[in-house]
Amino acid sequence: MENVFFVVALGTCAALLLTWAFRTLPEERWQIMATVPRKKDRTGVWVGTNLTYYGLITASASILAVVIFLLLMTSVSVPLSAALMAVAVVLVCCLPAAKLVARAVEGKQHTFSVAGATFIGVLLAPLVVAALNVAVGANGPHSPMGPTVAAMSIAYVCGEGLGRLACISFGCCYGKPITEVGAAARRWFERFHFAFSGSTKKIAYASNLEGIKVVPIQAMTSTLYVAVGLVAMLLFLESRFRTAFIVAIVFSQAWRVYSETLRADYRGDGKISAYQRMAAAGIGYAVAVAVAVPDTTTTADLTAGLTALWDPLVIIMLQLLWAFMFLYTGWSMVTGSQLSFHVHRDRI
Repeated sequence: MENVFFVVALGTCAALLLTWAFRTLPEERWQIMATVPRKKDRTGVWVGTNLTYYGLITASASILAVVIFLLLMTSVSVPLSAALMAVAVVLVCCLPAAKLVARAVEGKQHTFSVAGATFIGVLLAPLVVAALNVAVGANGPHSPMGPTVAAMSIAYVCGEGLGRLACISFGCCYGKPITEVGAAARRWFERFHFAFSGSTKKIAYASNLEGIKVVPIQAMTSTLYVAVGLVAMLLFLESRFRTAFIVAIVFSQAWRVYSETLRADYRGDGKISAYQRMAAAGIGYAVAVAVAVPDTTTTADLTAGLTALWDPLVIIMLQLLWAFMFLYTGWSMVTGSQLSFHVHRDRI
């Protein structure tokens, strides 16, 4: 029962966080977290660089995904060194892919594509595992294929589920105005919708939809992904690795195919977006991998996984990775700021 209690506890914490986030993050004040003054302009006003809540949330969600992956991997007796190698290789491949795919599909230089990074990650995951197992040699720390790709998929789904909160904060990846959906759906979305405030939110400057009731697609995606991730996690901890992998990938990518029809942001040319085609291809590829990977007699031990995480080296590594991810995703390239400073004379 400890596996059930653990997953239920995580689900309860996630539900509280999502409830707060859905009510709060569409507000204007939850976009810019801080501003760093860099230089003065000709008038003596400081020009600043903005650090966003998008970066804070994305970095935190990414670290959570890494923690989940390490927990699941060490629960099946995979050494931390092997798990960390897999994390490093996947991040090196997927972080650039998030920008490169967005540039190729949307023609934008300063944006990220989670869908693109996901597609690359799904394609590379089995190859990365196989390559690392070959690289470490016969006596090295091997990673079993089935549990490893399952752990990767669960970490991704949970990470993106919470990472979608960053999209609410920045006002990106937004849904259609509720006036553009069917009558039955419109009645539902009259009760549950987003209305973003702030001229620097992407929904405002890209589509002029500030203050307009829109489909809360980020909230829907976040809720579904977290739920699917928790179900898959429980399946993994019960040593049902193949089922966990299929549940995580098939449900998440099938939703991506459908959810694109509810989005209003630019997704590339064509009635069927490149991201929908990637997601559909990812489902087929994942099913093929699941069929090809042989069953394993490995069993998961939650206590062993939790114990392995309590390592100073792991904690320091996660902190450094969080700082890198925060600066990589939170250093805003599309918003600017001007600052001025003064002295409170009455307090001298």
